[in-house]
Amino acid sequence: MWRSRLGASVASLAALIVIWQFSAYVAESRSFPSPLVVLATLQAELKTGALLHHVGATLARVVVSFFIAMAIGSTIGLLLGRLKSADLFFDSWLIFFLNLPALVVIILCYVWFGLTETAAIIAVAINKIPNVAVTVREGARSLSRDLSEMAVMYRFGFWKTLRHVTLPQMAPFFAASARSGLSLVWKIVLVVELLGRSNGVGHQLHVAFQLFDVPMILAYAVAFIIVVQIIEIGLLQPLEARANRWRR
Repeated sequence: MWRSRLGASVASLAALIVIWQFSAYVAESRSFPSPLVVLATLQAELKTGALLHHVGATLARVVVSFFIAMAIGSTIGLLLGRLKSADLFFDSWLIFFLNLPALVVIILCYVWFGLTETAAIIAVAINKIPNVAVTVREGARSLSRDLSEMAVMYRFGFWKTLRHVTLPQMAPFFAASARSGLSLVWKIVLVVELLGRSNGVGHQLHVAFQLFDVPMILAYAVAFIIVVQIIEIGLLQPLEARANRWRR
């Protein structure tokens, strides 16, 4: 199954590249470069070291913001899922922050905290926390009452119950929020960098836009997509599969 899925993915990507190359050949436009032109730009940026520098800066912001959002959002989600009174009171807050535009949060953070790294991290985390909280809250609501009663009957205690009863049931929801969160966080990070940072993929996209350098825009976009896909396939998907293993 794994080999067939990998083969299908490779064939699909190859077809996309062929269509892209053919379309670029037909269009013959500087605004629509071919994959070979984008690859050449990617190699040039890699040789100068600019690609690794800017991708590394963006990835660092993604990692820090991601873990902050997961920690705070998971805590909020667990509390709201287990305490009905708190969920009833704070549900409107959660809806408010879910619908608050990311751009507004980013601008306000830069106005309040200045064009600093701290402001950038806070802006990204605030945009992600409500999504994590909602997903984890649903998991906390669906915890098995029978298993909880069993833990009480056998006197598991708090830590043993948390390890063997609560966390195994919550693991799929943590994994789901992590996977969806990664795709959301790195997109918001790019906007944060475009508006107020002097490095990172978002900053380079802003510079390339000002120069109308489409190959540069696509080169950095492709580079970071590759990095995120490596994290997704190599880390998050195996963790999610392991988290769901107890259900079998």
